[in-house]
Amino acid sequence: MNQAAIYHRPESEFAYLYKKNLMHIRLQTGKDVAEVCLLHGDPYELETKRWFKKSISLDKWLSTESHDFWQIEVTAPYKRLSYGFLVKGIDGSEILYNDQGIFSVEEKYLLEGNMYFRMPYFQEIDRFKAPDWVKETVWYQIFPERFANGDLQNDPVGTLKWGSKEHPDRTDFYGGDLQGVTDHLDYLVDLGINGIYFCPIFTAHSNHKYDTIDYFQIDPAFGDTETFKELVAACHQRGIRVMLDAVFNHLGDQSPQWQDVVKNGEHSRYKDWFMIDSFPVSYTETNDFEFASEKNYDTFAFTPHMPKLNTANPEVQDFILEVASYWIKEFEIDAWRLDVANEVDHHLWKKFHEVCFNLNPDFYLLGEIWHSAQSWLQGDEFTGVMNYAFTDAIIGYFLDKKISLTQMVSKLNRQLTMYRKQTSQMMMNVLDSHDTPRILTVANGDKALMRQAEAFTYLQTGSPCLYYGDEIAMTGEMDPDCRKCMVWEKEKQDFAMLAFFKELIIFRKKYATLLSEGSIVWEKIDKVSGELILVREFAGVELQAVFNTGENELTHQFSGEVLLQQLTKKSKDCLSIAAKGFVIYQKES
Repeated sequence: MNQAAIYHRPESEFAYLYKKNLMHIRLQTGKDVAEVCLLHGDPYELETKRWFKKSISLDKWLSTESHDFWQIEVTAPYKRLSYGFLVKGIDGSEILYNDQGIFSVEEKYLLEGNMYFRMPYFQEIDRFKAPDWVKETVWYQIFPERFANGDLQNDPVGTLKWGSKEHPDRTDFYGGDLQGVTDHLDYLVDLGINGIYFCPIFTAHSNHKYDTIDYFQIDPAFGDTETFKELVAACHQRGIRVMLDAVFNHLGDQSPQWQDVVKNGEHSRYKDWFMIDSFPVSYTETNDFEFASEKNYDTFAFTPHMPKLNTANPEVQDFILEVASYWIKEFEIDAWRLDVANEVDHHLWKKFHEVCFNLNPDFYLLGEIWHSAQSWLQGDEFTGVMNYAFTDAIIGYFLDKKISLTQMVSKLNRQLTMYRKQTSQMMMNVLDSHDTPRILTVANGDKALMRQAEAFTYLQTGSPCLYYGDEIAMTGEMDPDCRKCMVWEKEKQDFAMLAFFKELIIFRKKYATLLSEGSIVWEKIDKVSGELILVREFAGVELQAVFNTGENELTHQFSGEVLLQQLTKKSKDCLSIAAKGFVIYQKES
């Protein structure tokens, strides 16, 4: 047995309260383990009841290429727990694994109370609590400047005709605004989405608005606070949640705070709001607007136009927390999406969390973090993050073919093992966004392949997000090309793709509880044929999903109601699934 592969960490994603008085316990092992049993009981009853003489088996939960993960749900009558693991290898060996390491299975060790892992008390206040509504939400991401122009009176100087360029430039303006969103809410309701994620809407110099000038004002090109208040009310009337995007890592260089620093240097009252090495602030221009050399202040990436905020400064903290509370109190937004969240200190995010959840205990905080995010997901900072590692795995196999089928499944499983179950349910699953090429472009225009990847994504744990225009088969390379104007001319829209997304969203919302709470079983992973069978089950309802990711037609025996399918023919109890095809059906009980 590979003892070095065995791992557990108490009060983490390996041991946590999932629901009140219900604890999840996980163990990582190598792939040479036959069985894992839990020894558990009240720490004050170890000697009197000798509960270690009774054990219960953990389920083999998920596997990666290098490890197996085991899981069990337990409760405790006195809301406190001592526990250890009895690990049995396929070679017949057996060891005791506890808080102090690995030991032989002997009573002298089993009776040593201090050697067990502990959940000292089931502290309900410390349990990671996730808002249930997020599990039922299908998000729709809107880049406001490019969705719809509803008010010609607020168009900025130099506004171009809507969609007049096949490939927009970084500095183009087309007049998209909040009124345009309000005008098309019925379209979004018909599509089926029930959450809108807005890219920044605050006053800023650029078209993307991540170079904020004033967090307390709507950008004049988008409307005003009254326009936004009416939009939020209209969304809520239709059952649509509203998430705003903000970046607190940096300000725009046109902000009054930074302009004061430029003007007054070390005498500016805002000089400690930023990370400045020397005065006066300066940089050397290059041919790239977004890149500067020899600058003497910290910025986002290398762009001189986004000076980094000193979020350790109490004045900056108070300022940011005031912004956070203002939009919740005044406009009743439901969520914040926080840009460049990983470059801001944890100290601020803990305060930010407290402010938001004191105002609305059902609030959603989403961080933009592209890498492992356990540090931000302990229950006192973010509710979830944008699940780019999930995205990379799905695109890496289905679209780019850079990884194998088994590698994709391993990567997806690894992500699920990194977080508490309620945290995984809060992740935002995207296949593209304003920061990436559009999914149809990544698929080289192959719409069948795009539909297959989307269907697979909507089956996963987490909250799916649709980037505006994907539903009508819009294309786009890396930004700014992925930020094209929304196509509203009916003759230019792909109605077959639109119909597919409507069906997909209906399916996701109908089975939201199962897809959030249910088990995940990879029933078949065939690298040769490309056949992938995923089973999702909860409360006696079982979904079977079969994907043909190979080149040849597959046949599959089934019994049940077909819910979604592509390139699939049915004859009696048999399905013929063509390449790039899939079928999802509810299995007969």
